[in-house]
Amino acid sequence: MIKTIGASVMILATALACGSAAAQGTMRVRGTITSLDGNTLAVKSRDGRDLKLVLPDNVSVAVAQAARFEDIKNGDYLGATTTPGPDGVAVAQELHYLAPTTTEGQSKSDLGANATMTNANVADLVTNVGKREVTLQYKGGTHRVLVPEGTPIVRSVPGARSDLKPGEYIFAGAQVAPDGTISAPRIQVSKDGVRPPQ
Repeated sequence: MIKTIGASVMILATALACGSAAAQGTMRVRGTITSLDGNTLAVKSRDGRDLKLVLPDNVSVAVAQAARFEDIKNGDYLGATTTPGPDGVAVAQELHYLAPTTTEGQSKSDLGANATMTNANVADLVTNVGKREVTLQYKGGTHRVLVPEGTPIVRSVPGARSDLKPGEYIFAGAQVAPDGTISAPRIQVSKDGVRPPQ
């Protein structure tokens, strides 16, 4: 009987632990910094919510820096947010340089109803008068992208906690705990008018 009770307790504890892990979630935070108080970053999200992000003491901060289409080279690892163009060719909403550890491939983007995110290496570049195209190659396919003049092209460079100033725009992949606490180990922040990608 004691063994049965002990086994039941262990099963219940395992179920509770699994339930707690399942309650953990992730979210993408985009918005404008309203304040930084110690390790609490207050943000007005893009959809109007007031969020509080808990930062670790060693939070990683990356600053957005503008890049030029002319600087892109074959082999560069880029992320492209695109929407379908009228002639069937995808049109870039933004391009950004990726860390080598970022997973390659193509998926739906949350930046628009028909938006797609492609993480891939540059296989080909076309620069003609009035026309700029990049072909991205990833395992399983290629993605030809038209890049209109004025399309944001951004790379991230190391920043500091001091870059987290009210009024700056941030992007963060955050963790949401079962109690609703939002934590963000890495923040990408705007600087000199250049917004972080994604």
